[in-house]
Amino acid sequence: MFLSLQLLLLLTLIVRTALTGGYYEYETNECLTSSSDLTDVEFITTIYFNKEPYIRFNSTVGEFVGYTEYGVKNAECWNSGPYLQQMRGEVERYCKRNLRIFYSHILDKTVRPRVELNAEQQPSGGHTSMLMCSAYDFYPQAIDVYWQRDGKKVTTDVISTEELADGDWYYQVHSHLEYTPRSGEKISCVVEHASFSGPMTYDWDPSLPESDRNKIAIGASGLVLGLILSAAGFIYYKKKSSGRILVSS
Repeated sequence: MFLSLQLLLLLTLIVRTALTGGYYEYETNECLTSSSDLTDVEFITTIYFNKEPYIRFNSTVGEFVGYTEYGVKNAECWNSGPYLQQMRGEVERYCKRNLRIFYSHILDKTVRPRVELNAEQQPSGGHTSMLMCSAYDFYPQAIDVYWQRDGKKVTTDVISTEELADGDWYYQVHSHLEYTPRSGEKISCVVEHASFSGPMTYDWDPSLPESDRNKIAIGASGLVLGLILSAAGFIYYKKKSSGRILVSS
């Protein structure tokens, strides 16, 4: 499958804050990974003073690093005591335990997109037309939407939006194709997403849109009804005429 979904997951928790005499200190814990098997989890804890970091522990480095004079002194103390071993164990205790919950309940879930293929401009007299392929209400965000003409991928005259967040965990995306209609050609929109087992192809039907077909059907129904009423009126008139008795004056 073309789609290589690489997820950079960040779990951040502010675990300590202190406000004293107008000065502000806080600490953050972060868990970083790019794979669901959690083989590359990295734990980072950073302590800030007035928004500036002064000491940090990174599980990849394996020890505390100071960024200020005060931070360097604390790093020397913490790296030689039992606190360092506690921080080294946070990858298993804090990160992997929480990441497994996120993957099992959220990140491994997928929702199939609802795909619509419409013409924004109807082709007329060989002039250019505009098709729009839209994918709605899908999750996760990564998706690929592209066009094919007679089975070959279109690389020009295509304008696509970024994945747009709906604000409810779902996304939408739109792709436009400008083209000049050719007799007998086949135009398709192809969508690839984690919820599909393979690429899904949606062929463009150049026949009239449903709204136009409905208008024609309503008009035809009205015409038929008018003919029926006219015929009924004519028959009624003939019957009335045949039943009259002409009296000479």
